[in-house]
Amino acid sequence: MESATAQTKDREAISRTILTYVNGGISGKSDDMRPAFHEGATIYGYIGPDLFGGPIQGLFDWNDGNGPAADLKSEIASIDIEGTIATVRLELDNWTGHRFTDMFTLLKTDGEWKIISKVFYLHPED
Repeated sequence: MESATAQTKDREAISRTILTYVNGGISGKSDDMRPAFHEGATIYGYIGPDLFGGPIQGLFDWNDGNGPAADLKSEIASIDIEGTIATVRLELDNWTGHRFTDMFTLLKTDGEWKIISKVFYLHPED
């Protein structure tokens, strides 16, 4: 079992990884979020009835085309860690007018937490 100090350090490192992703959304530049992801990461979710999925480059292309989300609000709802794996639930509001719930799996590789997969839920417009 990990010590409380190790758990705290992992939580902080995971939060920084997620913040790197969020900051890339705010700037609208995939190069700002890319460091948060493992090179083999994937993304899946529905945009209306259409499945959006595949290599993480799809997110990067969308983000670059979407532009800055200067008013984006984010909240990490949960972090669950077991050894070298973790899951994170992230609530996002006003990503250029859209609300998302993201679920991430992360892997601690070479001492760094990297997002391995992202699934998302695009909330219907109110």
